[in-house]
Amino acid sequence: MKKNEELQNQISEHQQNKQLTSAELADMFNNYLGDSLFSCMYEHFLQLVEDDEVRDYVKFALALSKKHMKEITDIFQSENIPVPVGFGEQDIRKDAPRLFSDEFMVFYIVQMSSSSIVTYGNAFSTSSRQDIMQYFRERLNDSAETYERGKHLLLLKGIDTSYPNIPYATKVDFVEKKSYISLITGRERPLTANEIKQMQYNIFTNILGKTLMLGFSQVASSEKIRKYFRAGAELSGKQINSFSQHLTNQDLPAPTLMDEHITDSTSSPFSDKLMIYHGALAGNIALSNLGTALSQIFRHDLAAEFVKLIPIIGKYNNDGINIMIEHGWFEEPFMAADRERLSKSSKGI
Repeated sequence: MKKNEELQNQISEHQQNKQLTSAELADMFNNYLGDSLFSCMYEHFLQLVEDDEVRDYVKFALALSKKHMKEITDIFQSENIPVPVGFGEQDIRKDAPRLFSDEFMVFYIVQMSSSSIVTYGNAFSTSSRQDIMQYFRERLNDSAETYERGKHLLLLKGIDTSYPNIPYATKVDFVEKKSYISLITGRERPLTANEIKQMQYNIFTNILGKTLMLGFSQVASSEKIRKYFRAGAELSGKQINSFSQHLTNQDLPAPTLMDEHITDSTSSPFSDKLMIYHGALAGNIALSNLGTALSQIFRHDLAAEFVKLIPIIGKYNNDGINIMIEHGWFEEPFMAADRERLSKSSKGI
């Protein structure tokens, strides 16, 4: 125990004057913007939630997001770094009616915590300063607890988001034919457990995206932005249909859509800025998920299908960023020094 304490003291002493790295700055910046957005979503949910168990769960998630923002603010201020603007009260319309059902509120938080586990894992693995590693380790724990609580609550509300069962193997086998990864024989082999997992994971992501985009398309203030959200809903819908078809072709169940959990409200609870940023965030999560899936899918036809989606989703994300830039909503991330510009503007000694 004493040895561990000595080690911690040595680490603290060594790192007390260590600057935040580019990776740490990037992840803290994105974390702040993300949690400021989630705080707004949860504030709206709390205004209108009816189910007591769902209310407690939303309160739990909101408290964590507020806590994360406070800790990042403290770190940035101690380093004399400007705190991002992010999102706040100006992005919530408190008199707006509900846009989503109580059940969708839970599904939303579960899906966002699932993505956060991956994001925080990456942030932790690229951090080097002790306090930042500790920060992201704690965020991993927060996201895991949020995910676990939400999964149980969904089951209590009659929504099962489990993955399909397949028969247990009875013996160990080795692949003997190249048709395992291609369709040389013209016949599709059964999906592997990993392929089933990736298909369903991406279906869940797109169910969330489609529901959000449909809801946002009802309440956005301009036709251009409403059209952007409708395009996003259509893009998510196509992916859901395609991935679900692969599952049903193997007599496996596909997840149920949540379109019915959108109300008929046309009054926006959020600013256009928040909704557009959320659309871009959903697109970035989709791209990350596709990359993970590609690394674990062996069938060439499935891999090709995922590859085709990357430029399409990338263009959709760029369209959203361009809208944000046009309206002055795109908050610039931390950047490296422009040495060429500094050199040209230098007056010497």
